[in-house]
Formats: sequence, C-alpha cells, structure tokens
Amino acid sequence: MAAQQVLVLVAAGGTGGHLFPAEALAAALERRAIAVHLATDRRATRYRSMFAEETVHFITSATLRGRNPIALMRTAGALGLGFAEAWVLIGRLKPAAVIGFGGYPTIPPVLAAAWRGVPSLIHDANAVIGRANRLLAPHVAAIATTFPGIFRGNPNLAAKTTLTGNPVRPTVVAAAATPYPALDAPLRLLVFGGSQGAQVMADVVPDAIRLTDRRLRARLAVVQQAREEDLGRVRKAYAGLSVPAEIAPFFADLPARMAASHLIVARSGASTVAELAAIGRPAILVPLPHALDQDQFANAGILASVGGAVRLAQDQFTPQQLAAEIAALAATPQRLAQMAAAAKSLGRLDAADRLADLVLKVARTAANE
Repeated sequence: MAAQQVLVLVAAGGTGGHLFPAEALAAALERRAIAVHLATDRRATRYRSMFAEETVHFITSATLRGRNPIALMRTAGALGLGFAEAWVLIGRLKPAAVIGFGGYPTIPPVLAAAWRGVPSLIHDANAVIGRANRLLAPHVAAIATTFPGIFRGNPNLAAKTTLTGNPVRPTVVAAAATPYPALDAPLRLLVFGGSQGAQVMADVVPDAIRLTDRRLRARLAVVQQAREEDLGRVRKAYAGLSVPAEIAPFFADLPARMAASHLIVARSGASTVAELAAIGRPAILVPLPHALDQDQFANAGILASVGGAVRLAQDQFTPQQLAAEIAALAATPQRLAQMAAAAKSLGRLDAADRLADLVLKVARTAANE
C-alpha cells in the first residue's frame, strides 16, 4: 500500500495580508510534495483561486470588538463553534502540522490542533504581534516572525521564535527580478489601499494630482485601486485632469504592476511592506490610523528607517502634502532610485522556504517524540 501523502493545514484570516503569505508557504511546501489545505473564513472567497476548491475549509469565527457583554458572548459562541468544526476537520485530515497566519479565524484551528496534540505553530507578519497570535503564542510549539525582537522581554516566547521573514507569493518573487524602471516619461504612479481598498486614497490622491504642476501632470500615468462605491468619482476626477489612469477595485496582477511602477502610494499592511521590499520600489505609506496595535505604523517605520519609504500619518495625508511629496520625488529621480535600492535591501525572497523548513522541523520533532 502506498504511503499516505504528508499534509499540512494552514489557517489564515480571509484578507490578503493573511492569505498571501499562506499562499507562499503552500507553494514552498507543494514543491516538496507536501499537500496543503486551508482553513479560513468567508472573506477569502475573493482569493479562492490560490487554493483548489476541495482544499479550502470555511471555519466559523468572529472578531473581538469592544467589551460589550453581548458582543463578547457572540464572539465566544462563534469561536466555540469554530473550535468544534476545526476539531472535526483536523481529525479527518490528520495533518502533520497546523500553522496559523493571524486573524481571529486562526484561533479555532490552532487551538484545536494544540488540544489534539497535533504540532502547531504561528507566523506573524507585522512589526507588532497581532491579538490573535498573542493569544495563541503560549500554546504553540514554534513561532515565526518577520522582524527581530518581537518578544524582547519575554524569554519563554523568544526561546521558541525563529526569524523567517514574511513569505511572498511566487508572483512577487517573479516580479522581484524586474529592475527598477528607467525614469523617462511617463512617471508611473501606483495607488492602492490593501486588499479591502481604502476610501482615503480616493479622497486624497486625485486632488493631490490636481495640485501638482501642469508639467508634472503631463508626465504622470496612474494606476489606482478604488472601492466599487468610489470608482465613478475617481475616474471622473482623472478624466477632468487629462491624466491617463486605470482604475479598478482589485488588481489580480498587482506584483507585476508594482514592478512596473516608479512610485507607490499605499497602506502599510505586512504583505504590502514585504512585497515592496522584495520587489524594491519606493513608496509613500499611509498607515491605517485606528488599528489597536498600530502595526501598520510600525511596519511603515521599518521601510522608512532605511530610506525606502516616506511615512505619512493619515492626518498628514492631505492633497497638499501628497502633492508636495510627489513633486519633490519626481524632481529628484536619483532619490527614487536610491529609495528603491534601500527598500530592496530589506527583501527576503527565501522567507517561504525558511518557513517551510520550520514547519517540517516542528512536524518531524513531534513525530520522533
């Protein structure tokens, strides 16, 4: 009888920031003939093409919001139901290991694995560990991080932590081979707000372009992600400026578009920062302002600290300030090239393989105990 194929279950919240590194790890494991299944929530429907339909399992979960007793009970109930679903799923799949990538949908599968005695680990993509991973960290065998020093001051957690970097998708690795584009006309500007979009980009960027010098506008070509409800007004704004612009709610080929760009304006989610570093592109980063852990502010600070990005708090992200930043960078093309090189100095193209090594090490260690 042929040996059963080794299987790993990855658990991730249903946003690009959680699913993109999960996809990258899946690709690295599949190159080693390891089967991969995904446990996630319904938001992941947009990214279903990353995984074969029969390998995707939706687990009930809820996010903890506030301290309202009724809301707390509902969250606890949803996570309890998700735990039961994950318990059954793990019993059926019999994975060699379960790895969580953050977000509340990872809590039921990772906890169920720990309670079943299945080797479990987590990966955190941010410069500040997320709430779900903070809860799970004491219960797992190993922790992978993108940045060093996450558990400085906690020797118990630091002892089981490995610095792997944030895995980037194969399409990002391919895009990373593209040199920074020559700074001739047009100056290509890419704007996006993360996998869910961001209204502030629609509110600010077209007005900023309007405030730039006419000669600079004549050089610009814009690609901008806009939410469905913002598409009409963003397209109208650029048409009125006679600036060539491609506007869409989602770009499936975003890594290639990043590689083709001279400057990027974006949020600073973990995947965005990892992909900017891998590909090596200068950016103006606007951290999500209301995050409890201020993870995006910290992520942007990593790139800004080496000169690879300009970090603007959202209250500084005005049309006037953005117009001034774009004009200053366009006037000093050598700085754009230097920023691109600085960003690329932080890239870790081997992060997926490093994480795959850790997953298999944890699985082997448990198997030999």
